[in-house]
Amino acid sequence: MKKRLNCPCGEYIEGENEDDLVEKTQAHLAENHPGHEYSRDQILFLAY
Repeated sequence: MKKRLNCPCGEYIEGENEDDLVEKTQAHLAENHPGHEYSRDQILFLAY
Protein backbone atom coordinates (compact mmCIF):
# COMPACT_ATOMS: atom_id res chain seq x y z
CA MET A 1 0.00 0.00 0.00
CA LYS A 2 1.34 3.40 -0.99
CA LYS A 3 1.06 6.00 1.76
CA ARG A 4 3.73 8.63 1.00
CA LEU A 5 4.37 11.22 -1.68
CA ASN A 6 6.94 13.96 -2.18
CA CYS A 7 5.49 16.91 -4.06
CA PRO A 8 7.98 18.60 -6.43
CA CYS A 9 7.52 21.78 -4.36
CA GLY A 10 9.22 20.01 -1.44
CA GLU A 11 6.10 19.17 0.56
CA TYR A 12 6.05 15.67 2.07
CA ILE A 13 2.56 14.17 2.24
CA GLU A 14 1.71 11.05 4.22
CA GLY A 15 -1.63 9.33 4.60
CA GLU A 16 -2.93 6.58 6.82
CA ASN A 17 -3.87 4.61 3.69
CA GLU A 18 -4.16 5.21 -0.05
CA ASP A 19 -7.55 6.92 0.22
CA ASP A 20 -6.22 9.31 2.87
CA LEU A 21 -3.09 10.02 0.83
CA VAL A 22 -5.14 10.84 -2.28
CA GLU A 23 -7.43 13.13 -0.27
CA LYS A 24 -4.51 14.96 1.37
CA THR A 25 -2.65 15.28 -1.93
CA GLN A 26 -5.68 16.68 -3.73
CA ALA A 27 -6.19 19.18 -0.88
CA HIS A 28 -2.51 20.20 -1.09
CA LEU A 29 -2.78 20.68 -4.84
CA ALA A 30 -5.96 22.77 -4.55
CA GLU A 31 -4.42 25.01 -1.88
CA ASN A 32 -0.86 25.34 -3.16
CA HIS A 33 -1.03 24.57 -6.88
CA PRO A 34 -4.35 25.83 -8.30
CA GLY A 35 -5.03 24.43 -11.75
CA HIS A 36 -2.96 21.30 -11.16
CA GLU A 37 -5.40 18.48 -10.63
CA TYR A 38 -4.41 14.82 -10.60
CA SER A 39 -6.55 11.70 -10.58
CA ARG A 40 -6.30 9.00 -7.93
CA ASP A 41 -4.31 6.82 -10.35
CA GLN A 42 -1.88 9.62 -11.16
CA ILE A 43 -1.29 10.35 -7.47
CA LEU A 44 -0.74 6.69 -6.61
CA PHE A 45 1.66 6.35 -9.57
CA LEU A 46 3.87 9.01 -7.95
CA ALA A 47 3.44 7.68 -4.42
CA TYR A 48 5.53 5.13 -2.59
